[in-house]
Amino acid sequence: MSENKNNLPKAAFFWSGGKDSAYCLQKVLQEQKYEVVYLITTLSLPYRRVTMHGIKEELLEKQAQVIGIPLLKFFLSEGTNQEYEAEMNKVLQKLKNEGIETVIFGDIFLEDLREYRENQLKDTGIKAVFPLWKMDTNFLVNDFIEQGFESVTCCVSDAFLDESFVGRKIDSSFLDKLPKEVDACGENGEFHSFCNYAPYFSEKIEITVGEKLYKPLTIKTEEKCDLPSENEVKGFWFAELGMK
Repeated sequence: MSENKNNLPKAAFFWSGGKDSAYCLQKVLQEQKYEVVYLITTLSLPYRRVTMHGIKEELLEKQAQVIGIPLLKFFLSEGTNQEYEAEMNKVLQKLKNEGIETVIFGDIFLEDLREYRENQLKDTGIKAVFPLWKMDTNFLVNDFIEQGFESVTCCVSDAFLDESFVGRKIDSSFLDKLPKEVDACGENGEFHSFCNYAPYFSEKIEITVGEKLYKPLTIKTEEKCDLPSENEVKGFWFAELGMK
């Protein structure tokens, strides 16, 4: 690891590749309370894609390149909660060994998820920080658009949205068409995204939107979906994103 030239506490950032992560990272960089030394991402080992989002590893690597922060990846072969916790603990130990005592998350309002993350960290001495916590999601997504960020939906839940919403740019037109019960940031798992441009990227990532694929819900993904009980999730639509 390079020397902390700014004399700021070192932190790792839990990076999904989506719009909330991108917006949150900008906030962290602007506030200059931490030096972010890693972007941490979870991928599926068989497919080498971001779990739940379905984003290819090469797209994540490109994001890390244009951001200028190293990507720290850990892989899941089974996708169970037990495996996730075991692999995450290995990452946390690595961070601890390198003197990193803060992990930053882009979660906004899911209390159970925050509690889960804090519980996993509590015995490590590493602090969890949530810069976007309790922000108004309508403000957040509109500010995201107004500042010139660009993002495309890569996965949508069929409990809320149909095929037409996947592979779409997140802009005012997209927001206008969202059903009223869908959170503007998709914080309940209604949709996920890939950010291909942020004001701090060294360049825009030119992407292609290819095939749309439907995948039925499996027992392994159920634990990762915090959705209202009245909405029955049968599966997810994915858009195959690539680089031009």
